Amino acid sequence: MAMTEDLADGIRVRGARLHNLRDVDVDIPRNRLVAVTGVSGSGKSSLAFGTIHAEAQRRYFDSVAPFARRLIHQATNPRVRQVSGLPPAVALQQTRGGGNARSTVGTVTTLANTVRMLFSRAGAYPEGADPDGDGRLDSDHFSANTTVGACPECDGLGEVHRATEASMVPDPSLSIAEKAIASWPGAWLGKNYRDILDTLGYDIHRPWRELSPEDRHWILFTEEEPVVTVHSVREAGRIHRPYEGKYLSAERHLQKSLGSGSAATRERAMSFVDVQTCPLCHGRRLRADALAVTWRGEPVDVVTGWQLDRLRDECRSRLIELGADTGRETAVEEAEGTLLAELLSRLDVLVELGLGHLSLARPTASVSAGELQRLRLATLLGTGLFGVVYVLDEPSAGLHPADSEALRDVVRRLVDGGNSVLLVEHDRDLIRVCDWVVDVGPGAGRHGGQVLYSGPVAGLSGVGDSLTGSWLDRRPRPMGEPRAPQGWLPLNGIRRNNLRDLDVAMPLGVLTAVTGVSGAGKTSLLDAVADGAGERRLVRITQQPIGRTPRSNLATYTGLFDHVRKLFAATTEAKERGFGVSRFSFNVAEGRCPTCQGEGMVEVGLMFLPGSYAPCQTCGGSRYLPETLEVRWQGLTIAEVLELSVEEALTVFAVARELWIVSSPTTGTKLSISAGSSMDAVLRSLRALDALGLGYLGLGQPATELSGGEAQRIKLATELQRTSREPTLYLLDEPTTGLHPADRERLAAEIHRLVDAGNTVVVAEHDRDLITAADWVLDLGPGAGDRGGRVVYAGPPVGLSAAADSLTGRHLEYQRLAE
Repeated sequence: MAMTEDLADGIRVRGARLHNLRDVDVDIPRNRLVAVTGVSGSGKSSLAFGTIHAEAQRRYFDSVAPFARRLIHQATNPRVRQVSGLPPAVALQQTRGGGNARSTVGTVTTLANTVRMLFSRAGAYPEGADPDGDGRLDSDHFSANTTVGACPECDGLGEVHRATEASMVPDPSLSIAEKAIASWPGAWLGKNYRDILDTLGYDIHRPWRELSPEDRHWILFTEEEPVVTVHSVREAGRIHRPYEGKYLSAERHLQKSLGSGSAATRERAMSFVDVQTCPLCHGRRLRADALAVTWRGEPVDVVTGWQLDRLRDECRSRLIELGADTGRETAVEEAEGTLLAELLSRLDVLVELGLGHLSLARPTASVSAGELQRLRLATLLGTGLFGVVYVLDEPSAGLHPADSEALRDVVRRLVDGGNSVLLVEHDRDLIRVCDWVVDVGPGAGRHGGQVLYSGPVAGLSGVGDSLTGSWLDRRPRPMGEPRAPQGWLPLNGIRRNNLRDLDVAMPLGVLTAVTGVSGAGKTSLLDAVADGAGERRLVRITQQPIGRTPRSNLATYTGLFDHVRKLFAATTEAKERGFGVSRFSFNVAEGRCPTCQGEGMVEVGLMFLPGSYAPCQTCGGSRYLPETLEVRWQGLTIAEVLELSVEEALTVFAVARELWIVSSPTTGTKLSISAGSSMDAVLRSLRALDALGLGYLGLGQPATELSGGEAQRIKLATELQRTSREPTLYLLDEPTTGLHPADRERLAAEIHRLVDAGNTVVVAEHDRDLITAADWVLDLGPGAGDRGGRVVYAGPPVGLSAAADSLTGRHLEYQRLAE
């Protein structure tokens, strides 16, 4: 590791051993802009977030009184010998919007509070109201999240969810015991409701349609909540003690799930209700008295629905009007001016970061991970914190190159304000303007975990083992002669979000890059292509998670685990014990550990402290029963196979396949042929994953631990492993997000391989390398939101720089001239 100056006053890390970090020592300067770089899986996040930020959080947690610790989410303790010179730390990681259905851009940035105050203090009240007396509404009246502001009919949601008998009981031929009431939860709670009804005397074994209308209505809609003593029957040798059970009607349980459940619970509940626009507020979410107050001639729901760049312009215009008033300033005008100045300073930063196309009313669930992080970054600028370490997770993700300069200015202002900024980053332009770079590698997984260089950026290019250094000064290189389209998919009159009567012809049999600034309409165009694909086979590959629980992992999603289980079931040991394929699934009770139910972890409840997870003491984290683990294939248990990385598994299965070829007779038995087929299928999956730079991932790595970019590449690998395909239309939304340039090159090669096989690939993309290597470019713009939504260029990449209205082309032209 190179180091070029004395950093006695910096952050000193000694003996970091988290994940693949190999007893790492590194010194990082304070009050500087520092990039932490390396290929995906090299260990850079483990150093920046898992070690430096986690150590700062641990110290803070230790300083909190024990009675208050239970209110704080406890961070994982870092595996490090010593960290010195570490100030307090703030982390902004890539997390997708979602969770709370009421969360919006306005709530995340807290700007909604200021706008509500603006309406309260400076709004134009309707004739007859007395805003100077008791008639003035306070700011809570302008919030759909408060009891005084929310529409009483829909509780501020703008829509009502009506549960009907048909929506909750889709198949009336079933009995209650057969789960006719589909809206009830599964597992114990659903059984509890059925047992209570049985105790109350309802016939739970009779088809639903044969029950009396009165009984059906009571079961589904009663407001009564009877409590009865339930005597459960003996099941599987277990005796259940009597308990007091409380009944909730099916409708009340649904409403409870919609109001306070998790995102997954709400999503499930929504499938059992009819959604209608609220008949009282007509979808506007607020009470009539709040909607009657206006500012700039518009009510609060309209103002919060404006794009942020328009809201900024309106605030600036009103401030100019107030400044031009030569008369005596009233108290209302003074309050309005103060609020507008605050709004304007915050909105300037948001627009500067390329977020002007969003609105305060935009739900965070519809905001990308990169946009959400930049919203939080802009909010941090207004806090005035001093002397802290900001750790940012690739803030350039999803950002158009034209907006990158503004991002650089914003993070630089954090440093100028007396703070330190650590960027876990891949963007070469952003890395080049940093003061310092820490490069981790040289490869991913077990091939990484070392600090190759820590010093000024200029010195990185001389580090021989650094892939980052070798890519830092490269420029996009156009491919050879573009492929000729094999046909066209006409899309006429597209009306979706900011696309207004758009006519587009999408070339077939080639790679098309859909470009434009954030909010220009790229994703909306992909949606339109998906809708207009007709009978053609369509595969849409997004960055949504491949699963929401630890039970879903890389091996189960790709399907390779099914073949692995077949190999274990075919062993002599398994056949002698009568173990079938299901015995080796951790999702089936037959072979999994009963204590942790196959999860490998159990929740530990601590008095006065938040609950945490620890490896299951029964199975040691293996997920399986001891008898299951006594069966071995190639000397490995099923749990040990799940612990292999993709790269390690490639070696194991390749060797096993060669041994099978040598030992299998020319005319193998049906069982032998099946084993060879299973190994071939596993190897196809592993090779596809490795080709996309995912060799460092573990086969059993839970889906909840995967980034959006990793999830998208796993989905793509699942497609690449298919042995035969009909011509397919692939739609990919920013597939290079979160990838090191070296990994982007590997991804691009696989995408071109798909096209060479006769498929059509359309990518919404900001990456210059992938854009210049495409056959066709559709550039949307010229701006975002209302200023976008039209095609400013359509043709080969070479002509993009000449398009007058194209910000993308202007950026590529700048790069070409800089060579």
